[in-house]
Amino acid sequence: MNLPASPAHIRIDSLTFDYGGARPAVDALSFDIAKGEFIGLLGPSGCGKSTTLRMFAGLLAPTAGKILIDGQDIVSRPSWKRNLGLVFQSYALFPHMSVAQNIAFGLHLRKVGKEELASRVASALRAVRLEGFAARRPSELSGGQQQRVAIARAIVIEPEILLLDEPLSNLDARLRDEMRFEIRDIQSRTGITTLFVTHDQQEALTMCDRIAVMNAGRLEQIGTPAEVYDRAATPFVANFIGRANMLPAVLAKAAGVPQLVHQGMTLPAPGPTDLPPGASEGSELSVMVRPHAIRLKAGGGGLTGRVTRRVYVGNIIEVEVELPGGQNLVAELRPNSEEAALAQLGSETRLDWQSSDMRIFAA
Repeated sequence: MNLPASPAHIRIDSLTFDYGGARPAVDALSFDIAKGEFIGLLGPSGCGKSTTLRMFAGLLAPTAGKILIDGQDIVSRPSWKRNLGLVFQSYALFPHMSVAQNIAFGLHLRKVGKEELASRVASALRAVRLEGFAARRPSELSGGQQQRVAIARAIVIEPEILLLDEPLSNLDARLRDEMRFEIRDIQSRTGITTLFVTHDQQEALTMCDRIAVMNAGRLEQIGTPAEVYDRAATPFVANFIGRANMLPAVLAKAAGVPQLVHQGMTLPAPGPTDLPPGASEGSELSVMVRPHAIRLKAGGGGLTGRVTRRVYVGNIIEVEVELPGGQNLVAELRPNSEEAALAQLGSETRLDWQSSDMRIFAA
C-alpha cells in the first residue's frame, strides 16, 4: 500500500512495562504507524508483543512511555474511551446470543438507536460475508465463521483502530490459511488502522504492510515483509523470519579485494556495502544465506561439501550439505533440475550464491 506522509496516525514512544523481573517485559519500544496501515507485532513467546497490545488496549498501564493517536497521549484514558476494536484469541462470543446480538452488543452499550443499530449490524455482516447467519448461535458456526463474527463485533462500533490478538491460533492449518486473506480483505475494505499480534512468521509475511519483530521486550527491526526477510537487520531477525543458514567466516583480502573465508575455503565475494560497520581484515563474521538462494555446481574450488541428506517435499528437494569443518548448510532445489541431479547422497558438490542473497553480521 502507499502509506501517507507523517505525522504518524499512531506513535508508540519509549513504551515500557516492567513486571518486576530481571528485565522489562517491554523495553523502551518506539515506532510509528500510518493511518490505514496493517502492522504486525511478531516474535516468540515472551517477547512482549501481547503485553504491548494490552497496554494499547488499556488493559495494562505502562511503567513508562507514551501511546499517541493523532498527537494525543491515550495512556491515562480508560479502555472504553479509546475507540478501539479488540478481537481476542478465543473470540469471546456470548453463547446465549445470536450472531446479530453478539455483533450489536457494543452498539447497545453506546445507546445507538434501533434503526441505526440494525443498519450497522447488517453492514458489518456484509463486511465479513455472513449475511445469512444473523439468527444463528455461535455453537452453530464453524471456527472461521466465529472468528468473522468476532471481527464484525469489533468493527461495527466503527473504531479508529483494530487490535487483533493472535486471532488465527485456534484454527486448523487449512482454515488458518483461508482466514489470513479474509482478515486482510476486511481490513483493506474498511481501511481501519490495525495492530496484529502473532508468533507465526507466515501470517505476518502474508498479511502485514510492515512487521515489527520483537525479541526480549525490544524492537529488533521494523519494515516491510520483503525488508525483514531479504534485508534482516540482526541475526535474530534472520533466523526468526524464514529459514536461514548461518556460516562463520573471517574477512580477508586478496589484491586489496575483500574476501570471506570459512575453514580455508573462499565464499562468494561480498559487495562493497555488504560488510558490517567496523569490519576489517581478520574480523570474525557471520554470513547468512537462505536455502533457496544456494546453488549447487560441479567442479572444485570455493566452498565445497558432501551431500548427507536429500528429502523430496513436493515443490522442492531439500538437500543438506556437510562442509569439511562439520558445518551443515541446507539448500532448496527445484525437482528435475540439473542441481537436483548433482545432489546425490554422498556426492561432493560446490555451493555458490549471489552476494545480494547474503547478509553479513559481526560474529
